Parts: sequence; C-alpha cells; structure tokens
Amino acid sequence: MRVAMRSAGLAPSRLRRWVPGVRVLAVWAGGVTGALLATPALAGPPYLTDDPEPTDTGHWEIYNFATGSAEPGTIAAQFGEDLNYGAAPDVQLTATLPLQVATGLPVTADNVQLAGKYRFARQDGALGLDIAAFPRVFLPTAPGARHAQVLLPLWAQRDAGPWSVFFGGGWTLHPGTGQRNFWQGGAAVTRTVRPGWSLGVEYFAQGRDADDGRPLRAVQIGTQVHIHGPFSWLATLGQGLNARETTFYTALKLDL
Repeated sequence: MRVAMRSAGLAPSRLRRWVPGVRVLAVWAGGVTGALLATPALAGPPYLTDDPEPTDTGHWEIYNFATGSAEPGTIAAQFGEDLNYGAAPDVQLTATLPLQVATGLPVTADNVQLAGKYRFARQDGALGLDIAAFPRVFLPTAPGARHAQVLLPLWAQRDAGPWSVFFGGGWTLHPGTGQRNFWQGGAAVTRTVRPGWSLGVEYFAQGRDADDGRPLRAVQIGTQVHIHGPFSWLATLGQGLNARETTFYTALKLDL
C-alpha cells in the first residue's frame, strides 16, 4: 500500500491535508467506536502517515489523486498519478507523477517522486509489528527546483480484528538556500465499519522545512470505500492545529 503524496503524503511541500474542527473529530470517533463488524482494517492511503504493507507481488495499485490546501487569500492544488508495483515479496516500487497549480499561477509540473518500500518485520514475528523502510526521492522537476530531496522513514503497523494502528516517521534532507532538513511523523487509527468501507483518524507533525517556515501540527479524518471491481474511492479532510490551513485529499484507486 502507499499514500498518494505521502502521500503525501510525505512531500516537504506546502500541499498538506488536515480536518476542520476537533468537535467533528470527536463526533466521528464516537461513531466509529460503536461499530461492531470484525473485518480487517486498512492502512496507508489516503493518510499522510504511511503503512509498512507493500503492494501484493506482481500487482499494481494506481491512485489518480487530487490534493489541495487553502489559507486566507491562497489556494493551491496538486493532482496526478501515484503508481505502486509489488516487485517481489515484501518489496514495493513507487512513482508519483504530479502537476501543481496555485492562485494566480498556471498548471506546471511538480517534483517527481521515486520510492521503494521494504518490509523487514512481520506481525507474527518477535516484535509483533509489521515494519518497513520506505525511502523516497523528490526529483527537482518542478519549475525553479534545483535540488533533490530525500525522505528516510520507518513505518510500523499492528492489526487487531477490524482495527489497525500505523505510525512512524523519518528525516527529510531538504537542501538549498533558505531550506532546512526536518523531521516528520504521525500516527493513524482506522476501523473497518463494514466490508469495503473503513474510517480513520490521524495526527501528523512536521518541523520547519525552511528558514521562514513554520512547524506543522494537524489532525485529519479519512475514509476508504470500495466502489466496484478494481475501483475504490479514498479521501481525507483536515485542519492544521497551529495554522489557518484547511486541506483535502481524494483519489480514485485502481487495483490490478
């Protein structure tokens, strides 16, 4: 599995995804706690916190995604394709091909992302967790970009019936004048409410990615819905806890 911008999701850009209102979060959490179906929970996309489970060997997961960020006077968005292939047992290869647009600016290319996930521990082992490394390179393909960026994270997961908890984070190397290396990480809890439908809640944090930047603290809620055959719909909606920034993520997923 994989997030479409890790995720998205995990890019050191300003396109982040967070939820409007802690009260909404509390109401949602109460509803989820009341769910009774005991089917496996899902992890990873559409959350910023990634999961350690790779795409099944020989199969594809393709996310046609759009993500946006709105602050007072400014709206920015990114859209494109996130391609994931199960290259071998416990190994996933990922490529994210995004475009970007912002208030008053035309649509342009964004930084292409290349990544590889390797799961080196499983829940039935001594640690009781799935654990994976998922290094990611952001190529300088956006207009004005001069330096590649590298994310070096570890992700872990534990499942219990319909519940799934996944968490982790890593260090981003963000070179360039005025830029800063930074930590980022998060944790998410999801529950399968009924077959083909899950809900989740996430907390995510990131340090300053530039000298004039600010740290990020945010929560978001998300859902994954199986539509029919190979098609699923995924979405998150969020709000920064220390910034007036509301964001969203949505994707049509194709399993092949």
